[in-house]
Amino acid sequence: MSWKRDILKPDQRNKVVAAMQPVLCDMIDLSMQLKQAHWCVKGMGFLPLHEQLDDIIDSTRSASDEIAERIVMLGAAPQGHCQTVAKETRLEKYADKFVDVEKTFTLVADRLDKTIVGLRSAIDAVGDPDPITEDLLIGICAGLEKHLWMVQAHEGEAR
Repeated sequence: MSWKRDILKPDQRNKVVAAMQPVLCDMIDLSMQLKQAHWCVKGMGFLPLHEQLDDIIDSTRSASDEIAERIVMLGAAPQGHCQTVAKETRLEKYADKFVDVEKTFTLVADRLDKTIVGLRSAIDAVGDPDPITEDLLIGICAGLEKHLWMVQAHEGEAR
């Protein structure tokens, strides 16, 4: 089939992709940082947090795939190279040492929150030109907000 329908006009597409690309970088970085946290958490309460991190990682990896595929549907190439992610992420670098359970909860919550802020900004930017992308990002944001709530519910319990 040689016929292809453009989902959005070029200026709309450019605006939406420009809003989504930083979110993609944040999501990829978040999943890698959460894996680092998963490997390097130590202390009382290790196992439940270790397992909880796996659930969040699964969500972030799935979300980054959905975001990248939406960018492709819009006719652009998503940029998820490690060099691009390292340069464009809005998240602070995760600790490069073992971290106790309580501090891990805090570090994870901080990164989830920062990613949610970026998602909400992208939601605001894409709503008018592309409500389908807006809906996708709202769903992803709702999932991350639930994970954040669950992480915050544990903060302080490890003492």
